[in-house]
Amino acid sequence: MSAATPLNPPDARLIDADVARAFAEDLGSGDATADLLPADAEASAALTCREDAVIAGIPWFDACFRKLDPGVAIDWRVRDGERVAAGSVICHLRGRARALVSAERSALNFLQLLSGTATITAAYVAAVAGTSVRVLDTRKTVPGLRLAQKYAVRCGGGHNHRIGLFDAILVKENHIAAAGGIEPAIAAARRQHPSLLLEIEVETLDELRCAIAAGVDRIMLDNFTPAMMGEAVAIAAGRVPLEISGNVDIETIAGYARTGVDFISVGALTKHVRAIDLSLRLRLDS
Repeated sequence: MSAATPLNPPDARLIDADVARAFAEDLGSGDATADLLPADAEASAALTCREDAVIAGIPWFDACFRKLDPGVAIDWRVRDGERVAAGSVICHLRGRARALVSAERSALNFLQLLSGTATITAAYVAAVAGTSVRVLDTRKTVPGLRLAQKYAVRCGGGHNHRIGLFDAILVKENHIAAAGGIEPAIAAARRQHPSLLLEIEVETLDELRCAIAAGVDRIMLDNFTPAMMGEAVAIAAGRVPLEISGNVDIETIAGYARTGVDFISVGALTKHVRAIDLSLRLRLDS
């Protein structure tokens, strides 16, 4: 993703709340080890990324250090959404030594997790290059860090599906069964929440035809084979955007994208995340 693309991180108050929770579980009543350092000591630190990665999470990283030392100097060499090579020094810091060592773990936890999300997202986006497919995330996120991970998905070039259960309607098989069928489920959704995006999950081509006739905003093809996906694209004929979900991984996504669907949602972007290897080395000022 171009560094010039506006990524719009979550509100600063949400980031501060994330940091407060992280400090509550890590610092507790205070950093007993940091007490070994002189109270007035100043230090410098360099942050190295030890592997190729797409960076995400700078606002959380900065907020950790600034919460303990409002005067800390942070000099970034990259921006969120930029790719860095293994071994790159991506940030320098200078501030109170106790604050630097106390904030280090929480700051790195945010940055390595969110950069992991951005990096895997970028790999999926690259796999569908040359098609018009948009790669979407899901609600399969780390509890309490949904907006952070969805921001990281954008840093990797992906797009966000609904944030939660409140901002869009996704009618699935259990909803259809409880409502008495596709048509009554869609009618109830339109009646109760007319302003929300309405998507329905279908498992057969007959259900697809029914959903198109009922008038929805998007249709999710659940566990369709590639051949069925191609048929679904022909049936929809551009009238309703189609989304693929289920059995999507980095090996299969390119083939699915070539069927002509509009969206592919991938739970692995935020669920199966491997943290990026980062190292923060500190040096006491003389």
